[in-house]
Amino acid sequence: MLGAAAARRASRPGAVPQHPATLRRRRRRRRHGHCQEGPAMQEPLLGAEGPDYDTFPEKSSPSPGERTRVGAPQNKRVFLATFAAVLGNFSFGYALVYTSPVIPALELSLDPDLRLTKTQASWFGSVFTLGAAAGGLSAMVLNDLLGRKLSIMFSAVPSAAGYALMAGAHGFWMLLLGRTMTGFAGGLTAACIPVYVSEIAPPGVRGALGATPQLMAVFGSLSLYALGLLLPWRWLAVAGEGPVLVMTLLLSFMPNSPRFLLSRGRDAEALRALAWLRGADTDTRWEFSQIQDNVQRQSTRVSWAEARSPHVYRPIAIALLMRFLQQLTGVTPILVYLQPIFEGTAVLLPPKDDAAIVGAVRLFSVLIAALTMDLAGRKVLLFVSATIMFAANLTLGLYVHLGPKPPTPNSTVELESAPLGGTEQPLAAPTSYLTLVPLVATMLFIMGYAMGWGPITWLLMSEILPLQARGVASGLCVLVSWLTAFALTKSFLLVVNAFGLQVPFFFFAAICLVNLLFTGCCVPETKGRSLEQIESFFRTGRRSFLH
Repeated sequence: MLGAAAARRASRPGAVPQHPATLRRRRRRRRHGHCQEGPAMQEPLLGAEGPDYDTFPEKSSPSPGERTRVGAPQNKRVFLATFAAVLGNFSFGYALVYTSPVIPALELSLDPDLRLTKTQASWFGSVFTLGAAAGGLSAMVLNDLLGRKLSIMFSAVPSAAGYALMAGAHGFWMLLLGRTMTGFAGGLTAACIPVYVSEIAPPGVRGALGATPQLMAVFGSLSLYALGLLLPWRWLAVAGEGPVLVMTLLLSFMPNSPRFLLSRGRDAEALRALAWLRGADTDTRWEFSQIQDNVQRQSTRVSWAEARSPHVYRPIAIALLMRFLQQLTGVTPILVYLQPIFEGTAVLLPPKDDAAIVGAVRLFSVLIAALTMDLAGRKVLLFVSATIMFAANLTLGLYVHLGPKPPTPNSTVELESAPLGGTEQPLAAPTSYLTLVPLVATMLFIMGYAMGWGPITWLLMSEILPLQARGVASGLCVLVSWLTAFALTKSFLLVVNAFGLQVPFFFFAAICLVNLLFTGCCVPETKGRSLEQIESFFRTGRRSFLH
């Protein structure tokens, strides 16, 4: 067999004949991992020339040693580090939907200092997004100043303080301040956790691990819905303190991102962190050298001149537009006002039960995305997600617009006392199974969002942003995302009361069509690619990346 292989090499034009003994020695060294990788392995993208060059060439199945070198999960510690970090997302998801059961309770409060009008309820629901925007802005500095891990741990301070304020609130201002502080913590973790997870995860499972921030956020929301059936609103705030404390404790034993440590010149610590994450039996030298080479090429902060380069502004623009379009699908106002929406559409089941059911569907859908993201690819799930959300929003809008309504009395309904259905009266009392349509459509919307535009937007942000600008750009993405969410959440009740509940849903449906076009034209497929390969694509601009 060796002789046949040598003959084939010798028959190639310009080939240098190889002695069979030399071939045996090389194969033996390759099996034991002692030979250096060829140029294609050392620099898979940069410097490659020729008409047959492919940005991400399809390779045959790697050998066991090669699989170990590229970072297949030989060690469960990377999963432990990921779990410790994404507990921050659990708290974020819990805090995001805290208003869903609390607003109806406070609207009926016997304490005049805590009883909410519709205007106050809209501020209580939307001010979280303002805090999150401020958290994203701070992440632009803290992500690179403190590092990913310490920034996540720092978020525990405003989070714990915010829950304490809401638990002991004696006035509306305490509710607003507590909500803003939990929003600040959520915005900070939203920028830092995806970056941390993507930088410690091996390429083979980065899609699955990259979905865990969204998965834990969904689990946090579901926990809030479930506890909302059992606990009064003050104790819901007290319960929110638990995950924050556990996250801080676990993260104190986890390593920082090797890429961040290398960017700070702490090479020995970075090598120890990578070895801890990959396991003692894994050869991390090749992966470490790849990360080190990439960091050295970007040893300085991005300048304004470099920011005008396509390999910098293109991935940032894609990430920003994805976060902007993600929020315009309406997910935040729907989640924040989920229970009032069900009350305004007269669903057959009790609104509290409906909210819990939707939370369970959301969790199940994110699990599907986590399991299929590294198999089906990111773009396929984005297409499916936008299509499902379009159908769901259109169905909700048509149901509210065409559904049966009782006769409207001759009276004017003011904003302060208007039901969520707007100037029109609520739909007829739930007497038929037709009133299950809002619940089913909302479940469909949440399922579509959680399968694609929810987790994949976060994952792609952390994958495509250049290392040189990753900390600042991820904070900018979160800032844009939550400013958009604030505008939507604050205006949602105003639009509903002025024009009816169907108008926002028709708008959200139109945005889902835009998302389909954007995915097809602008979003790259990153399945199975290392962060260094993805970054090199934007430098080379090879179209083969997209196929």
